[in-house]
Amino acid sequence: MSAEIQGTAVAGSLPVAKQRKVKAAKANAEVDGLAWRERLVTPATIAFALFAVVLALPTKASADPNVLYAFVVGAFAWAVSVVGCLAARKRSTRNTFADVPAVVLAVIAAWQLAASTLAVLPEKMFPAPGIVFAQIVADAAKIGQGIASSLGIVAEGFLLGTAVALVLGLALGYRARSSQATEKVVSFLSAIPPIVYIPYGIALLPTFRAASVLVIFLATLWPVLTGTLAGVAGVDKRILDSARVLNVSAPKTLFRVILPAALPLIFNGLNIALCLSFILLTSAEMIGGSVGMGYYVKYYSDFGDYTRILAGIIVIGVVITIISVLLGKLQKYLTRWK
Repeated sequence: MSAEIQGTAVAGSLPVAKQRKVKAAKANAEVDGLAWRERLVTPATIAFALFAVVLALPTKASADPNVLYAFVVGAFAWAVSVVGCLAARKRSTRNTFADVPAVVLAVIAAWQLAASTLAVLPEKMFPAPGIVFAQIVADAAKIGQGIASSLGIVAEGFLLGTAVALVLGLALGYRARSSQATEKVVSFLSAIPPIVYIPYGIALLPTFRAASVLVIFLATLWPVLTGTLAGVAGVDKRILDSARVLNVSAPKTLFRVILPAALPLIFNGLNIALCLSFILLTSAEMIGGSVGMGYYVKYYSDFGDYTRILAGIIVIGVVITIISVLLGKLQKYLTRWK
């Protein structure tokens, strides 16, 4: 029997979990065996080379003295890809570092082509990437202040909403009858867009910041509460019966058995809540804020300053992406038993 057939026979006799571990080990071994040249010749490297060529092409639009800023951003994306690919121990991680920066470089290159090289987009509304990146650097202090304000509001409302949702979800979901009754009410309340509460928040609370925290709190509460109730209800009854047979106390059952088992669905709610929180906060800041990234975009839109509008949009996107990645890492760590 050949080695390949033997390996197939052995894999077929293993449980599913062990088969996955065997496949993961093989994939990791393949990555470990890659020469450094193979790790560097990636889609990101090819994209960076093409990106540099695009920047070097003559332009039909006005001369762009800030093209160096676009090159620095592209070089940074490529450097992140190189370091990630060289340090990666898993094939999936290597693929991420090889592919995501390539997409970023392709988008910036297409933007440069359309806005500057070929000048097919209105120059006033769609300035070249180098101009926008230079504006981000010039407004770094103002943008930093806006990010700090926005993140502070999101953190307060998001953490408070998560804490209340977890307590209510675990307490009400522990009993099947109360869980079923609560789900109906939560389904009704979660269908109401939290942004409609902004007028009441502004009228009843002393500051716009407090009203914004209230809206973020409500935007977080319902998705996380829904996920917690569903997660608690979905815990395998055999596990709970085993805990009762072993005389495990109710608090230990709740926090050592039910909560870990419910975490995947809880994190589903957290991811939804995080996206909603930033959408609502940006909208609120554009309506009545005096600081924050939403206010930054709205303020300069009144003057038709599209360079700063694009700068604000890019910064908001980067900040949300970073926080989403960190939340995903936390989810992966806390649910590593899966």
